[in-house]
Amino acid sequence: MMKKIGIISDTHGFWDKAFKRYFSECDEIWHAGDIGHLNIIDQLKEIAPLKAVFGNIDNNIIRQEYQEDEVFEYKNQKIFITHIAGKLGSYYKNCREKIALHKPDILICGHSHICKVAYDKKHQLLYINPGAAGIIGFHKVRTIIRLELNDDGINNLEVIELKRKLS
Repeated sequence: MMKKIGIISDTHGFWDKAFKRYFSECDEIWHAGDIGHLNIIDQLKEIAPLKAVFGNIDNNIIRQEYQEDEVFEYKNQKIFITHIAGKLGSYYKNCREKIALHKPDILICGHSHICKVAYDKKHQLLYINPGAAGIIGFHKVRTIIRLELNDDGINNLEVIELKRKLS
């Protein structure tokens, strides 16, 4: 069985109606932190079940509802979601330790506001950073990701560029 997943990060309290349009067919949504406001969570949950982690800008209310990390399995894929991981292949020490402990097949992170999907040969995992979906930060283009998770891994991964930020 296939699961359609929407991946988002760094909303910083900004809601875009496009989230609903692009995630409406998703079975789950994963938010990789810097949510910014609980209303973002509420609106995403109206679209599909949500897995989320808190980010460095998130307040105590969000930190009481969500953990720093989510580690779970779907079929034969282990997924690790965290907000701050570091750059592909040169992760921060605490993230390297968690990768060594959990041995994920897929690492989902945010924080950098840079959309990047690449295979990390050294750690044998797929690195997915959906970039930033909000309007706060240096990024010029807002991005989210959609993918299909099957028994044999990921198919049909799409990077979706949202309306540009106002400069």
